[in-house]
Amino acid sequence: MGDHVIEVSDLCKTYTHEGKVTSVLSEINLTVEPNEFVSIIGPSASGKSTLLNIFAGLEEPSSGSISMSEFNYSDRLGQVAYMPQNDSLLPWRTVLDNAALPLEIRGFNRKVARAMIHSSLNDFGLSGFANFLPSKLSGGMRQRVALLRTIMTERQLLLLDEPFGALDALTREEMQGILHNLWRDYKKTIILVTHDVDESLILSDTIYVLSPRPGRIIKSLRVDLDRPRTYKDAKFIKLKADLLDFLKTPAESKLKANNKRPELHNA
Repeated sequence: MGDHVIEVSDLCKTYTHEGKVTSVLSEINLTVEPNEFVSIIGPSASGKSTLLNIFAGLEEPSSGSISMSEFNYSDRLGQVAYMPQNDSLLPWRTVLDNAALPLEIRGFNRKVARAMIHSSLNDFGLSGFANFLPSKLSGGMRQRVALLRTIMTERQLLLLDEPFGALDALTREEMQGILHNLWRDYKKTIILVTHDVDESLILSDTIYVLSPRPGRIIKSLRVDLDRPRTYKDAKFIKLKADLLDFLKTPAESKLKANNKRPELHNA
C-alpha cells in the first residue's frame, strides 16, 4: 500500500429491498495521499455520500477492498473526523461548549477544554460569539462552529459531506477560505463531497468525478494550480470550462471512454 492514507480497489455497494437489488457504487478505484485535499463531485444520487459513509465506517462495502495507513480498516469508525451538511450542534451548549465537546470526550476537563477552544475562535471568525447558543447564530456561523469542532477531534483524516451546500455565495466563499487555511496550517488530509465545481477547483489537489448511479469514477483530475487560487485566474477559468464541458457530455459517452481504472490527468 505504501504511504496512501486510503487505497480503494474495485469497491462496489448494493442495497437489497424486498428482493430488489440496487447498485449504488460500482468498481471504485482511488487513492488519497497524506495531506492531500481531494474532492468527489457528481450528480445527485451518484453515491458520493455513500462512499464517504463507507470511509467513515458508517456503512460497509458490498465487495472490493479498502486499506488505510493510519489504522486497521475494520477499526475506522471513530478514527476519522466526519462533518455532514447539517451542523448537528447541540442546542443547549454554547459556541464554546459545542466546539469543546471532542476535547471533553477525549478526557479533558471542561475548564481546560474551554481554554483550548478560546485560542482558536479568532481563526474561525468566532471571536465575540463564545457564549452564544446555536439558535442565535446564522447558518454560516453555525458551520464555523461545526468546522472548529471537527478539527478539535484531532483526527488526521477529515471527511466533509457538502458542509457549505446550504450557505449563500458570499458566506460559502468565506468558509472555503477558512477550510483552505486550516488544511494548510493543520496539515490534514481532507476528502470533500460537493456539487460545486468552483469549490472543488479552488480547494482540491485531486478531483474524482462520479457518473450517475451506479456511481463509477469517470474522470480523475490533478489540479496543478498555484495556491492561493482565485476565481478570476485565467488558468482557473480554462480548467473550469474544460471540466464543465466534460460534465455536459452524455453519461453513456463518458462511461465508454472511461471503462478502465482511472488515471490521474494533470490540469
